[in-house]
Amino acid sequence: MEEIVVESLLSGNRESQIEAAIELTNLSRKQRQKLAEREIISPLLSMLQSQDCITTEVALSALLSLAFGSERNKVRIVKSGAVPTLLEILQSETKMVVLELAMAFLLILSSCNKNKVKMASTRLVQLLVGLIGLDRLTIQAKVDGIATLQNLSTLHQIVPLVIASGAPYALLQVINFCDKSSELADKAVALLENIISHSPESVSSIGGAIGVLVEAIEEGSAQCKEHAVGILLGICNNDRETNRGMILREGVMPGLLQVSVDGTRRAKEMARELLLLLRDCSGYVIKNKQSKIEIVEQIMREIDQEGERIPGTMLKLVEEMISKLST
Repeated sequence: MEEIVVESLLSGNRESQIEAAIELTNLSRKQRQKLAEREIISPLLSMLQSQDCITTEVALSALLSLAFGSERNKVRIVKSGAVPTLLEILQSETKMVVLELAMAFLLILSSCNKNKVKMASTRLVQLLVGLIGLDRLTIQAKVDGIATLQNLSTLHQIVPLVIASGAPYALLQVINFCDKSSELADKAVALLENIISHSPESVSSIGGAIGVLVEAIEEGSAQCKEHAVGILLGICNNDRETNRGMILREGVMPGLLQVSVDGTRRAKEMARELLLLLRDCSGYVIKNKQSKIEIVEQIMREIDQEGERIPGTMLKLVEEMISKLST
């Protein structure tokens, strides 16, 4: 069977190639890895350029099966010119199953460190940023697109390109309109935190950004809350005097205090650090909200005075603050 698959793929006959590509996905992982040594990647990539959706779909599935679990094959596929072909598919394809396969394929290829520099072209990054904001793209395709950008962004020299392509705004839009407790929100806010570590102003300068992040702290999963707190902490650390007021105006305190009590370990640490940055509000005035700021100041002082002396006082005071700020 293995010989038939190889011969059919190399034959150039399209029907035989389609059958061989389907059969390839049914082979064991060991068999597929052995076949990858026999020049079958090039004909599969050639099939991707077909105008026929079925041909493209089966070729993508076959290439995915070769790449899955094999760093060597991921490198081979990229060296053979897969990325430009995938870009053409993403720009022109309308069939959703093909788009999903192409996005999944890019994600797998980008997970290989040796591929990242070769893959991180301006064109690819701009295309991915544009696609994750499209309503017609499925949630899974968006998750894979964001995860691909995250993989590429582990190379520090790639982050400026991701920022310049408009990723901060696109990610904030995704977070704003998706379920805050979803995997999509988790991926988007994680990438945004990575970006903030390189350029805090790329997020803080976007109108409505802090409000979206406050909602993520209130409604997100544990991981989403952790990353959102990390972003706000980065923004506040970058320019405390300017951004502290912006963060407080969005009503961050109840959610932030809740995270400081029951968040992940990292989230708790960052939430408490951010609370310290936000707690000094002397001279800070918010129209029609001064009473709430005064409540914050009062209870924070009580925490400082009694939190370490009386067991359980910290939690009680936090609950009191949340209750008062929620009314």
